[in-house]
Amino acid sequence: MQTRLDGKAIVITGAGGGIGEATARLAAALGGKVLVNDINGAAAENVACAIREAGGQAQSNSDDVGKWATGQALVAAALEAFGRLDGLVNNAAVFRLAPMAQTTEDDLRATFEVNTLGAAACAQAAARHMLANSGGSIVNIVSGAQCGMEALAAYGASKGGLASLTYAWAMELAGGRVRMNAVSPLADTQMSDITRAYLASRSVPLPDYVPPASANAPAICYLLSDASAGLHGQVVRIGGSDLTLMTHPAILAPVLQSSQWTVESIAAAFAGPLSSRHQRLGMVQVEQI
Repeated sequence: MQTRLDGKAIVITGAGGGIGEATARLAAALGGKVLVNDINGAAAENVACAIREAGGQAQSNSDDVGKWATGQALVAAALEAFGRLDGLVNNAAVFRLAPMAQTTEDDLRATFEVNTLGAAACAQAAARHMLANSGGSIVNIVSGAQCGMEALAAYGASKGGLASLTYAWAMELAGGRVRMNAVSPLADTQMSDITRAYLASRSVPLPDYVPPASANAPAICYLLSDASAGLHGQVVRIGGSDLTLMTHPAILAPVLQSSQWTVESIAAAFAGPLSSRHQRLGMVQVEQI
């Protein structure tokens, strides 16, 4: 299995810190050429400089992923820097923590513009180039918050949208030279610190240990590598010692049938066979679908 990234040119958005930085450093150590994108240009350059000092290849970029045109701009930047584009990691994200009553229009718009629309623009531009050339791998960074977490509705919905985009576009790309997958990470970052502080203030039980951002990078780099050639349209969940796949949205059995459903018959169904099939809120683990 070819797990190295020798010669591959990879764009990583939001790579000025956290998971993006850790992935950029590992990708470069595995032989990849990395375009380190972050709206904080100084942070992006610091990461790129550290990679170069370690003997790797990297260039920095500060284009705003919240703008649709940035998708194509990042492709152009990779081609200018490295002459090719083989991988994209959609990691850039806006994080706004607020319960429903305090969520504002600006919270929702800012979150979706980067986390969903911006990621879509980058994925579309990268896929177009890869399809016309030598193919490649696109990795979208989603979140367990897409399953529902208190005060993370905007963030979770934006990441859930990105997961749905992954499923749909992977279907369109199936059988071709471009693969699209996603990673649902767990990491000790500034984002997790804010979330933990909020949940602790509400006496919500928290895990004793949250792994460092670097613990997520191997899964992302695996999906960028040729070793994952058979993986497509999947959401990989990595959380410290745990590695698994997240389920795609599915129709839950049993499927009840009637020639014509009425309010009364639907009420009877939910009072009867469907009464024990209500789904738990939040992220849960199932043995098999």
